[in-house]
Amino acid sequence: MESFIFYYAIAIFFAYTILAVISAFVLRRYYLSAKVAGQDEVLSSPFAPSITILAPAFNEGLNIVENIKALLALYYTNFEVVVINDGSTDDTLLKTIEAFDLEKVPYVIDERIFCTEIRGVYKSKKRALNNLTVIDKVNGGKADALNAGLNVARGKYFISIDADSIIDPYALQKMVKPFLEETDTKVIATGGVIRIANSCEIQDGHLVKINLPKKPLPLFQVLEYNRAFLMGRLAWSRLNGLLIISGALGLFDKEIVIACGGYHRFTVGEDMELVVRMRKYMAENKKDYRVEYIPDPLCWTEAPGKLKVLVRQRNRWTRGTIETLFSHWNIFLNPKYKTMGLVSHPFWVLFEWMAPIVEIFGIVYFITIALLGYANWPYFFITLFFVYFFSVFFTSYAILFDHIAFYRYKKKSMVLRQLVAALFEPLLFHPIVLYSAIRGNFDYFVLRKRSWGNMARVGLRNMEERNNRPK
Repeated sequence: MESFIFYYAIAIFFAYTILAVISAFVLRRYYLSAKVAGQDEVLSSPFAPSITILAPAFNEGLNIVENIKALLALYYTNFEVVVINDGSTDDTLLKTIEAFDLEKVPYVIDERIFCTEIRGVYKSKKRALNNLTVIDKVNGGKADALNAGLNVARGKYFISIDADSIIDPYALQKMVKPFLEETDTKVIATGGVIRIANSCEIQDGHLVKINLPKKPLPLFQVLEYNRAFLMGRLAWSRLNGLLIISGALGLFDKEIVIACGGYHRFTVGEDMELVVRMRKYMAENKKDYRVEYIPDPLCWTEAPGKLKVLVRQRNRWTRGTIETLFSHWNIFLNPKYKTMGLVSHPFWVLFEWMAPIVEIFGIVYFITIALLGYANWPYFFITLFFVYFFSVFFTSYAILFDHIAFYRYKKKSMVLRQLVAALFEPLLFHPIVLYSAIRGNFDYFVLRKRSWGNMARVGLRNMEERNNRPK
């Protein structure tokens, strides 16, 4: 057992080191090319492809007007905003109608994907808002709302966003570039970096000042997101093995998504599941494809600030991962699916899903042999130090690389706070993540739990109101 745990840990460290090295080269290349890239060329081009922004909304009456205004202000020449009121029981629809002078219009809906009943389609009486469409439908959940939006969307590509996220004004320009640059290999989706907006200053739906979160839980998540996006997904994109694009910000080829059947309505990990299904569709039809990734921080979202909400979120992430991996198990080590089948799917099984299980078994095993008096203490402390040192080093590497490449946290004190937090993260934050993952496995396999759980947060707009209060 000791040898298995030791070699398993070595395998994880080796795999993540390889990903970090690849990410470093890709990020450096992107950073150098971004200096000479002309984003305005996309903005001014009459050939810029059409993009539909899908924004599901359920009981968002407090924030809906500001959210829509922020979306309409994005810098892109050819886009529409489709807001889907998913059976809200508050004043979401009424406020939207009043704020944007909407009226119900006759609309022929091409229902290529099943969704619950659409009660009406609304357009603005103002010509300046002709790119805004609001759908009112019977409640069916986020995936169902996105499918309804796809049935109405006119864009060649679409982007789905979370209701309470802040998108960079240039996000569409940056995310569409891989589609414009494709040659023989078709780009089917692009994703961007998600950052933590807690404690940032927000005005009129726009991020005006970037701050580090003041509370420990969101601060630890800043470090975690840095590692995941810059040191993980960037490398997987380069290897063409990326299995997930965050549901908060992803740009997709609409026709391929529709050909795959749209979003699955009864899943808790609809973002990962859709990407895997799209990749399977392309591989099974013997088409060359890529899933690209943009390392720029393009979307800012609220991280859970309360322990219960964080545990529920990570529990759901674990269950979503398990659901996707097992429902598409025929991918595992299948050369038909190339990199996805031979590398990325096995990696997720062995090192993403199984890692917490192996870790908890290791902890239980050591406690047992310690109580029996058979513990090899020198071996234990050497292994513990090695694991701790690697975790801190890997996190610090991601922090410094992000600072050099993007310089988002401009004060030296912000970088220092992150480096100090990296020392405590393995001791204070990792046990929470480990517990959540084990609980997620238990809920999935034993309790057969498939629900999202309550994800109640403070809300970015509420943070904005607090930031704007007189001191």
